[in-house]
Amino acid sequence: MKLFGSSGVRGVVGERITPPFVARVAAAAAGALGAERWALARDERTSGPALADAAAAGLTGAGAEVDRLGSLPTPGAGRYAEAEGIPALVITASHNPPEFNGVKLLGPDGGGLEPAALDAVEGALEDPDYAAWDGMGRGTELPDAAARYRRTIREELDAEAIAAADLTVALDPGHGAGTEVTPDLLRELGCRVRTVNAQPDGRFPGRESEPVAENLTDLRRLVRASDADVGIAHDGDADRAVFVDESGDSIDPAASLAAFAAAELDRGDALVTAVTASQRVVDACEDARAELELTPIGATHIAGRVRELRSEGVRVPVAGEGNGGVFFPEVSMTRDGAYAAGKFLELVADAGSARAAVADHDGYATVRESVAYADESEKEAMLERVAERVEGIEGEVTTIDGHRIDFGDAWVLVRPSGTEPVIRVYAEARERERADGLLCEWADALDGQ
Repeated sequence: MKLFGSSGVRGVVGERITPPFVARVAAAAAGALGAERWALARDERTSGPALADAAAAGLTGAGAEVDRLGSLPTPGAGRYAEAEGIPALVITASHNPPEFNGVKLLGPDGGGLEPAALDAVEGALEDPDYAAWDGMGRGTELPDAAARYRRTIREELDAEAIAAADLTVALDPGHGAGTEVTPDLLRELGCRVRTVNAQPDGRFPGRESEPVAENLTDLRRLVRASDADVGIAHDGDADRAVFVDESGDSIDPAASLAAFAAAELDRGDALVTAVTASQRVVDACEDARAELELTPIGATHIAGRVRELRSEGVRVPVAGEGNGGVFFPEVSMTRDGAYAAGKFLELVADAGSARAAVADHDGYATVRESVAYADESEKEAMLERVAERVEGIEGEVTTIDGHRIDFGDAWVLVRPSGTEPVIRVYAEARERERADGLLCEWADALDGQ
């Protein structure tokens, strides 16, 4: 895959991402996948309507019928695709800044396309096949897509337990597609909902779209001011959910993933996550006597491994990454922020508070450093030094995406960035001193020290 990354193709609108480019991608996808009907959705970015129109032109121009879902979270489009047995195209740049947009392709099971399918789309991109005048498709507007998505989620959750907990929820959907779904969903679940940044606005005026702790100051304040039991935040296309506890303190997304794992896993199950997996998740899998399956970073790789395991008869009740992008494969094959929010409310209802829900998964220190390189030859020399250092080391080594070394009580990962000329070093341990020591040791290894 040269064009499509692990989550589609993204770029600045008017530069890499233009209406003609999107139309060509859509036509190429229609031809490569051979589907006669597609779902089409977008997030709230200001460029979304025009690019969705371009995508519709490309799909219908290639002969496909198009179900136009309007503004809808990516997981809503994925669930619609799975229910109808058709692929989906979503116009979104997820958590990127407002000047970005992109194209994400989902398969008929609602999950991201396999690399081979994306390669086929790329192969058709230069010269897509268009239909003759009497073979072009049509688009159909479906204004009830958001309500249908909410209803599906509500039916899958323990709505009675959530309602009985009498929760006040502070919500920050970041002006994105989640504004169309999550506020109403939480009210339908019996929660009192207080919101910030809940007006759909593709300029993201209230905060940056990525729901990391430093961008959630308003949500933390709202939790404290409203005496809320929990805070919830989404990214632009609402496939991620991160949480704030009742004191207004951010909950590490790795801790919420570990809490989901502890609640969902049984002996013999598997959890699929990326090589950046937190020790919290490692411990949760060990406690449940479940298998931890590591993949290269990216939702495409995680979904692909989930499919492989399920085809082998292995139960995979939860998967995702420690950035709030979690999915529950028995329910849906796409990361689902609204559903994850509901599942976390179930944990809060059971534990009595948001902090109690993740208490068993606190107490870890995670650190990261980026080491720049000037050119490919320097990059290769740095990675070779790491490979030499790894030889004979006491620890479990994983090399599917860089070098990850697990020491039992801690881990370190050294991997090149896929988007920047840097090599990233991650380390985690229960003691900050131990994590800092590992980080320094392996950052020094890159420099030949």
